Amino acid sequence: MTDGDYDYLIKLLALGDSGVGKTTFLYRYTDNKFNPKFITTVGIDFREKRVIYNSRGPNGSSGKAFKVHLQLWDTAGQERFRSLTTAFFRDAMGFLLMFDLTSQQSFLNVRNWMSQLQANAYCENPDIVLLGNKADLSDQREVNERQARDLADKYGIPYFETSAATGQNVDKAVETLLDLIMKRMEQCVDKTQVSDTANGGSSGKLDSAKPEEKRCAC
Repeated sequence: MTDGDYDYLIKLLALGDSGVGKTTFLYRYTDNKFNPKFITTVGIDFREKRVIYNSRGPNGSSGKAFKVHLQLWDTAGQERFRSLTTAFFRDAMGFLLMFDLTSQQSFLNVRNWMSQLQANAYCENPDIVLLGNKADLSDQREVNERQARDLADKYGIPYFETSAATGQNVDKAVETLLDLIMKRMEQCVDKTQVSDTANGGSSGKLDSAKPEEKRCAC
């Protein structure tokens, strides 16, 4: 895909405490490499990746394939950057909420991040995937899987245990979040089409809208 040759521009935001592995996770996803020497993110940074999203029909059959340009925003976890990073919440369409499996405190702080998301995101129930990172460091683990899954179930969001070092569940986690976003947008467009038809207007196709018009409000 060349520059501008895509159907959707999707902005994802990675957030969580400082040191949980957001930067190395995104680097693994975009470049399939692990760099343990990354320094702390100052403010905000982003990476990009082009993917093909295959939609599904109502009976599970394969639908249309869409070209998606992903912008993955990497936020600083320190408190002093909080006002800067929360300013990006409203523009993001999905969130990778990450904690460190070797840090009980980073897991406890997930609730604080969720509160900030609910207060600053584009709606009260944005698309979120919870990630327990550094799954490869099993001998240093402080958070058990049941704890994390119970919290994810409480919020009604998917949970994955990931590792930027080995690549475990990195692609799957982002793909799951993208799937949630795309389905939300399809439902939004379907409702718009029904409304347009009821009002005597013409109903546009999902793939005919411009990328910036495909953002679904809730």
